[in-house]
Amino acid sequence: MDSMIIAAARALATGDPLGALSRVALRDDAPALALRGIAMAQLGDLERAKALLKNAARAFGPREPVARARCVVAQAEIALVSRDLAWPVKALAAAEATLAAHGDRPNAAHARTLAIRRLLLIGRLDDAAAQLATLDPAALTPPLRAAHALAAAGIATRRLRTAAAREAFARAAEAARHAGIPALVQEVEDAAAILQRPTARVIADGEERLLLPAEVEALLATDRLVVDACRHVVRCGETRISLATRPILFALLRTLAEAFPADASREHLLLRAFRARHADESHRVRLRVEMGRLRAELEPLAGATATKDGFRLLPRGGRAVAVLAPPHDEPHADVLALFADGEAWSSSALAIALGTSARTVQRALEELFAAGKVQAVGRGRSRRWLTPVPGAFSTLLLLPGPLPGS
Repeated sequence: MDSMIIAAARALATGDPLGALSRVALRDDAPALALRGIAMAQLGDLERAKALLKNAARAFGPREPVARARCVVAQAEIALVSRDLAWPVKALAAAEATLAAHGDRPNAAHARTLAIRRLLLIGRLDDAAAQLATLDPAALTPPLRAAHALAAAGIATRRLRTAAAREAFARAAEAARHAGIPALVQEVEDAAAILQRPTARVIADGEERLLLPAEVEALLATDRLVVDACRHVVRCGETRISLATRPILFALLRTLAEAFPADASREHLLLRAFRARHADESHRVRLRVEMGRLRAELEPLAGATATKDGFRLLPRGGRAVAVLAPPHDEPHADVLALFADGEAWSSSALAIALGTSARTVQRALEELFAAGKVQAVGRGRSRRWLTPVPGAFSTLLLLPGPLPGS
């Protein structure tokens, strides 16, 4: 490489895209195209960056596999930032293998880190943790150490292990400061702020209050019967019963738990579970049937008894009851949770992350758009969705992945 290419690469490594462009902006050879693409990505012009990197990979040709693999890794990072989760992950794995085979360990580690970040976005925490364990942070450069620690913090946060998350964020902050890249320092600070924002509400004894992630973790560690409205499970200690596929039963359970230790009236139960404002005898029969099914599901943890006015929840062992709910009860909260990172998402990426159909996500986005809670940017396949103003609430309990504490 000539001196201008080396100087531009060093500028990019320190987070100075303008300095890099001043050296290679007028050149169209393959290395210059690649560096221009990375510089444009750092400046936020992702469409131009993708085009430049694609041209660079084509210009390098098959005789320069390492350079082409680096272009693929850069394209994968742009796809991740733009939330293009349909980008071919096999291409990234092949690029990582090529880089590792040719001794380019830093870029191979970078490719592995990108794969881990994608797994985090789609909620595959166990796979992300397994891949993260294969990387030795001591052997990484400061920017990669920061990325490694951020991934570790993301896994710990999703699992509600707040002490481990706090330690990982501290390691990420130290590595970012050592790297001397202001954008990376800011990224770490923004990510760590999730531990200082309310992540849920607890409803107990007729009162409710907001909880920080550490307080949620502490609540789940008690022997209380917790009705988790974020994941639609009921849990007590190590015992968890999922009602995620039984929405009527969960609606009945939540209503009983919110009324505890008093009973919930039949009218209120019918309204919450069946949306029945004017109940007739058929509704009352159905309520008795569903309450029988709920008793069968809850048998290890609680029972329910009929009263003069309705039904009362009876936890085993006389335990206290708490309902864990999102900071705000609103439609499509799981979709809004993914916007908490401040990035723009495509509808297809949201469908992949949530494990649902694209049409279901599209309907949710249309309703949220009509309510003014999301806005669209671009047209056709380039359309992205984002929230107008980032919220003050963390919604990590609504993100895809294993249940917190599992």
